[in-house]
Amino acid sequence: MHGEGEDLNRGEGYEEEHVHSVYDQIASHFSSTRYKPWPIIERFLKNLPAGSVGLDIGCGNGKYLAVNPDIFIVGSDRSHNLVKIASQHQPHAVVVADILDLPHQLHFFDFAISIAVVHHLSTPERRVEALRSILQTLKPGGQALVYVWALEQESSRRGWSEKDDQDVMVPWVMKGSKKTKDESGSEAASTDKTFHRYYHLYRKGELEHDVETAGGQVVEAGYEKDNWWAIAKRTGT
Repeated sequence: MHGEGEDLNRGEGYEEEHVHSVYDQIASHFSSTRYKPWPIIERFLKNLPAGSVGLDIGCGNGKYLAVNPDIFIVGSDRSHNLVKIASQHQPHAVVVADILDLPHQLHFFDFAISIAVVHHLSTPERRVEALRSILQTLKPGGQALVYVWALEQESSRRGWSEKDDQDVMVPWVMKGSKKTKDESGSEAASTDKTFHRYYHLYRKGELEHDVETAGGQVVEAGYEKDNWWAIAKRTGT
């Protein structure tokens, strides 16, 4: 992990530069690669009672909004451009919102999901606060499903392992279009553009620890597709 002094340079402004502005720029390209629901998330949504009302916090292009037609989801994302794409999934609602400043009524929702979002918060305190924000939306008995990228990805193309740094910049490459023209009007080869996004890679057990620190109780947890996941409920009334 990075040292404590480096954490002091992180926070809201850091995330604006290295997370939020990036997703707004890559939104359309990013959305085109996100279309198939993951099995555990699909199972969680399809097993909810008919009429359940919940949240997709950091909904991206909204690919999970229509998984179960018998529930209603309010999606939110910091990216205006991704929210525009997600708004196509009627009748579900979508709003622009930050995970640390959600506009929703507290202790109101039957469920929440937050997929690949919390790992973009750039300090330990902000990650715990993000989990607390998710849990505070739940009514008593409600459950939240959270996914974060894992540090332990030896079998993936990324190849990260326990020996690697947990705080990383991950490239997103947008291929240049094949036909462009230079200032003289002649065809010229366009270049690829690379964006870098900040991620905190979670160690085994770290997500559960953060959930408990945030005032939650882990109901179920596991590993899927290079991610750690946990289903949690809010403790207390």
